[in-house]
Amino acid sequence: MQVSLTVNGEEVVREIEARLLLVHFLRDVLGLTGTHWGCDTSNCGTCVVWLDGRPVKSCTVLTAMAGGHEVRTVEDLARNGELDPVQRGFIECHGLQCGFCTPGMMMTARALLDANPDPTPDEIRTAISGQICRCTGYATIVRSVRWAAAYEAGGAP
Repeated sequence: MQVSLTVNGEEVVREIEARLLLVHFLRDVLGLTGTHWGCDTSNCGTCVVWLDGRPVKSCTVLTAMAGGHEVRTVEDLARNGELDPVQRGFIECHGLQCGFCTPGMMMTARALLDANPDPTPDEIRTAISGQICRCTGYATIVRSVRWAAAYEAGGAP
C-alpha cells in the first residue's frame, strides 16, 4: 500500500507493507536511526516520536495509521545548526550515559516544555514515567530538563 506523511517537515510518499510499524519505517526505510527500537512491548519508550505534535511510542503505531499526519523525530530537534535547549541540557547536566533512551527522553522532554515551560521535578518524572533508563537513575535527566527550562526562561541554568 502507499502511504503519504510528513516527516520532520518533509512530505514522504512510499510503498509499504500494511503491517509495518512506524519505528521500522523511520529507521529502515527513511534511515532516521535516532529513533531507537528497544523492547518490542511498548514499555521502554526509546522509540518516542511526535505524531501531530504529541509524543507517541512509534512501536505501537502502524505506518499506515500515520498516513496524512505529521511525524517529528529527534533528528528534527536541532534548528539551523543550533542544538535544542533540551539537547544542550542533556549535555550540560550529563542526562545520558549509554544514550539508548536519550532520543525518546528528549522528545518527551521537549513536548513537556512546550506545554509547561517551568515543570517541577515531579512533573518531569511524571512526563517521563513511560520510559525506562537503565543507567542514570533519572536524577540527571530531571536536572537536564530543568536546565533547559531555565535556559529558555532566560535564567542562568
